[in-house]
Amino acid sequence: MAKQDYYSILGVNKGASADELKKAYRKLAMKYHPDRNKDDKTAEHKFKELNEAYEVLKDDQKRAAYDRYGHGAFDGQAGFRPGGGAGAGGFGGAGSPFSDIFEEVFGDFMGGMRRGAGGTRAEASMSQRGSDLKYRLKITLEDAFHGTQSKIKISTYVKCSSCTGSGAEKGSKIITCNSCHGHGTVRMQQGFFTIERTCTTCGGTGKKIEKSCTSCSGTGRRLDDKSLTISVPAGVEDNTRIRLAGEGEAGLRGGPDGDLYAYIEISSHTFFERDSDDLHCRFPIPMTTATLGGSIEVPTIEGGRARVTIPEGTQSGAQFRLKGKGMSILRRGSRGDMFIHVFVEMPVGLNKKQKEALYKFSELLEDNHHSPETEKFSEKLKKFWGSFRS
Repeated sequence: MAKQDYYSILGVNKGASADELKKAYRKLAMKYHPDRNKDDKTAEHKFKELNEAYEVLKDDQKRAAYDRYGHGAFDGQAGFRPGGGAGAGGFGGAGSPFSDIFEEVFGDFMGGMRRGAGGTRAEASMSQRGSDLKYRLKITLEDAFHGTQSKIKISTYVKCSSCTGSGAEKGSKIITCNSCHGHGTVRMQQGFFTIERTCTTCGGTGKKIEKSCTSCSGTGRRLDDKSLTISVPAGVEDNTRIRLAGEGEAGLRGGPDGDLYAYIEISSHTFFERDSDDLHCRFPIPMTTATLGGSIEVPTIEGGRARVTIPEGTQSGAQFRLKGKGMSILRRGSRGDMFIHVFVEMPVGLNKKQKEALYKFSELLEDNHHSPETEKFSEKLKKFWGSFRS
């Protein structure tokens, strides 16, 4: 029976990106995982097909070979020969100069394993480190000020409990791969040349598990939800990266786990704008307070209040500094400053009596008063108009 196309198995187009492949695989793997379909042999077979398809298509080199030669690139057909050369005395055979030249030019692209010192092939390990994960953690400005413990839940690969991560059924042995006969590579004859690539059956190790774990299909890991607690220190800034060692994807067949990197995203605040360790707050004051002087109560980041004295004749845009009332400074135990930016708010919706009082007040101002900003502006205006007259 002919094998189904790998792209069809994953339900993606041939030009699908790496992210699209991964997303499609994860969705289907969760659906057909043996743990969720314990009595369904069809689901188990489908799960193995998904793993086989994704293992090939996620690797750019394997994918390129598959796109060109199809399944024949990996099953020993279409000219592929396991292990040794293409034939004694033939082009590209063992010892042929064409073999070394072709490997030097195309070895990286086709996944060929470089010869190490002394001409021996480097033996790959069956285990593989898990991938690192990224997580965007949203917190409030108050959380950044005080520090916090954030509990999160992620869906990722975790160690298989049935085989404790080894990928093998209990009592199973490690045997020589029958696809490459322990060499870790297979070769394909194409005209005058031999193309050598990594064996996909054993992943280039030359070995395989005699009987794979049925729960994880020999990978040593399975998809599941994982709960974690992220400790966010006081004074942390936006886009700070926090590393949780060993909390990423579980390694393949007992390999080390990857790491999780949490990137901090601080939400905008109702009152405050942050500038490094300082806080800024825009605060309205009545015209009378700005004119006659007085005081106002402003909020602080820790939830308290602070009193600010407004001197007589305060103008819009005036700035007042509250030392030590800003953000916590990371790993220092001290704090930045808080700046209050006041703007004078004009009254609206005045009644007749209030308007009459303001008219009288305006008449009194005409006799003797000092308006520094108006006077500066008037001088600039005179100079501007004077330049046109001249």
